[in-house]
Amino acid sequence: MVETTAALRSVAFNVRAARLRAGLSLEELGRRAEVSKGALVGLEKAEGNPNLATLVRLADTLGISVSALMQGSAENHVRVVTADQVAPLWTGEHGSRARLVVTTSGTAPTEIWHWQLAPGEEYPSHPHQSGVVETINVTHGRMTLVVDGTDYTVEAGQTATFDGAAPHTYRGAGTETCHLIMTVHLPPAPATTT
Repeated sequence: MVETTAALRSVAFNVRAARLRAGLSLEELGRRAEVSKGALVGLEKAEGNPNLATLVRLADTLGISVSALMQGSAENHVRVVTADQVAPLWTGEHGSRARLVVTTSGTAPTEIWHWQLAPGEEYPSHPHQSGVVETINVTHGRMTLVVDGTDYTVEAGQTATFDGAAPHTYRGAGTETCHLIMTVHLPPAPATTT
């Protein structure tokens, strides 16, 4: 029973984290995966007993493997990831790219991204859900960060942080490729009441 409870907690955490990363509400995920909202609420609270068909539909909808939904936390383990070993999730026409290097576990996951922005190339990001905070640390070159219509120049050695729910765009500036590390801090899961 202890193993089943631990597996259900892992699935609950992984489904919620993947749903938040995808920017999906419970209603939208349920509609796309053909799973009732009530079943999803229960699942994210580590209640119920989802069958394999439900897990397959959720994994497919979220764009991850079923094993990723089942994977337990990496407590007492060290993960070392090199950005160049991770396939880009976005590439621009002029050589820009963005890689999601790792997502931390816990009640408020953090995504760590490595970006390269060619001069003049930009990526307009969709506003995130309320409570998401982005932090950008430029390690080489210069970029223009546009948040809610206002331009901010961020140069090597500088860090910017902002509310990810505001409309925002990342643009390479200057004459050389800008390299930056971005962290996306997801809000903690809402407390459950019993």
